[in-house]
Amino acid sequence: MSALKKTIYGLLGICFIWMSHGTLRAQTSLSDQAEISILTIGPGEALYDRFGHSAFRVSDPTQNLDWAFNYGTYDFNAPNFYGKFVQGQMMYALSVSYFDAFFTHYKRQNRSVQEQTLNLSQEQKNQLFAYLQWNAQAGNKSYRYDFFYDNCATRIRDVLVKNLGGALDYGQAFKPEPMTFRQLIQNQVPYNNWGSVGMDIAIGAVVDVPATPWQFQFLPKYVAQAHAEASVNGLNAREPLIKSDEVLFQPATTEPQKSSLMRLLMFLGSPLMIFSVLGLLLVLRSWWDHQRQQRCIHTDRAIWLLTGVIGILLVLLWFATDHLATKMNYNLLWAMPTSAIVALLSFRQKSASWMGQYQMFLVLMLILMVMHQFTGVQSFAPALWPLIAGLMIRLIYSRNAIKKEVENPS
Repeated sequence: MSALKKTIYGLLGICFIWMSHGTLRAQTSLSDQAEISILTIGPGEALYDRFGHSAFRVSDPTQNLDWAFNYGTYDFNAPNFYGKFVQGQMMYALSVSYFDAFFTHYKRQNRSVQEQTLNLSQEQKNQLFAYLQWNAQAGNKSYRYDFFYDNCATRIRDVLVKNLGGALDYGQAFKPEPMTFRQLIQNQVPYNNWGSVGMDIAIGAVVDVPATPWQFQFLPKYVAQAHAEASVNGLNAREPLIKSDEVLFQPATTEPQKSSLMRLLMFLGSPLMIFSVLGLLLVLRSWWDHQRQQRCIHTDRAIWLLTGVIGILLVLLWFATDHLATKMNYNLLWAMPTSAIVALLSFRQKSASWMGQYQMFLVLMLILMVMHQFTGVQSFAPALWPLIAGLMIRLIYSRNAIKKEVENPS
């Protein structure tokens, strides 16, 4: 399926969901034929779809009712949408649509759809359904989105805990392989991908701590796994929470084969290749400058300016936004905001002893970065390391060259 077709189908699916939302009518209670289930959507191709999706389904054939309750809805037309997104203040909402429209939307995206039917009493079904209807009302549907702690997946778990209370028990059966938050993200996005590199640069050491089984559930697939192991109070004893588990749609497992030329072009444009080339160019530039006995100030100025600007953005993400994941970001060790100031000062003074000292300071910061990687303080983007190696060599050469320029001014 072409990218254009996928985009059109996706837009149509969204339209169907919003069109149906306006036609749904509130119901007071469910019949004894009703079922409530957890829907888990598999990863999509776009970066924001790589982590999957979760929703509730409420089906009651007696009342001709079949709705999807979706906590992953946001409105591009909301006031200051992009500003709030950057600041970490984006509001998501619970929307309601006909299940057929919901299902068709994800099927056309060629994403798997899993349904886990909940083993609930009639009273529990009605209580959960009443809560979902209340939560979908205009004054109740919005919530402050957080990628790790409050999203479409964690809402499924939290709504069940809120409505089932002590009747719900997750026990100790769900014991996934220990991983950090960053590793959980990296498992969903290939490392040699610009989206993955961007996230690794933007998020800090706060995500390099082991996630508990409870915290694993910011990802939809772990919500499904955790509830498959959970239990609930039955008539006479504890019973499994999930009474049936069915895959409603399974996409084709075989992806279209890309031509050799396409694979080559994709690799040439990958972060690992681009950063490797940049790192090599820094080494070659330093070697050439050494041969000529003349430092290229433009190279150093470009390094200071680019890394400084990146550093300023990282500081803003850390201190000027509400994003929890961007705190304690040690990518600042290679992207120092002060380098931008040095770049500007270099237009007035090409060589000074303090510049050589500053270059040595940056070398020490890179060494500290390596120590952070190996001690587990923070894991850095793998594709970034060839550039860091080239940067290290350039800084060492530049420091020595500046020292000679100061000692022997021409």
